[in-house]
Amino acid sequence: MKNMENKPKITVILAMTADGKIADFQRNAARFGSSVDKHHLEKQISLVDGILLGASTLRAYGTTLTIKTTELLATRKQNNQPSQPINIIVSASGEIDGTLPFFSQSVPHWLITTAQGAKNKHLIFEKVLIFPEIEAGKIDLYQVFKHLKELGLNHLGILGGGELIASCLASNLIDEFWLTICPFILGGRNAPTPVEGNGLLSSQAQRLQLLKTEIIEQEIFLNYQVLKS
Repeated sequence: MKNMENKPKITVILAMTADGKIADFQRNAARFGSSVDKHHLEKQISLVDGILLGASTLRAYGTTLTIKTTELLATRKQNNQPSQPINIIVSASGEIDGTLPFFSQSVPHWLITTAQGAKNKHLIFEKVLIFPEIEAGKIDLYQVFKHLKELGLNHLGILGGGELIASCLASNLIDEFWLTICPFILGGRNAPTPVEGNGLLSSQAQRLQLLKTEIIEQEIFLNYQVLKS
């Protein structure tokens, strides 16, 4: 049995439409969150040691969100944390465009990949962590998080995408969700949702406990704890 104390706290932070979509059917970058939601995201990012992004999410946005609010930066400094959390991209293939504006942002850039993915010479990462595939295109995320914990990362935030979150949820690795419900409808059978993958039967649904609800203008902010099976 895996010892879940050997991993960081994992928080998923996402905004979604009222019909549960995190992007449109073309998987374009979702920018439907308000300035309030952006500040909420920045605040949650300020609380973690590192943030994880799937490669497809990085490709869609091209950048990451950095902490700019003076008070949040001051709090991190007071807590002896660097100004920005480590940005960790998860990609088994390692096929990432090194010219993305992400690589010009003043954040630490790390990559989680496989031995094959690490052969991409164009990648511009300060640290590349290599893990074996447990099946085609799938990295053992428990071993990833265990290693990150050993490196001193005690709290991680996941900002997408749905496949990465599904893999983490399937391995019982997620501790909490922060979900912002935005007043839009996108629809589309191919539009991505917070949790992709093969899905679960209703009898196997992951149970959550609602910790906090807040309504600000037209958006609803929900904080859930994941009830461990």
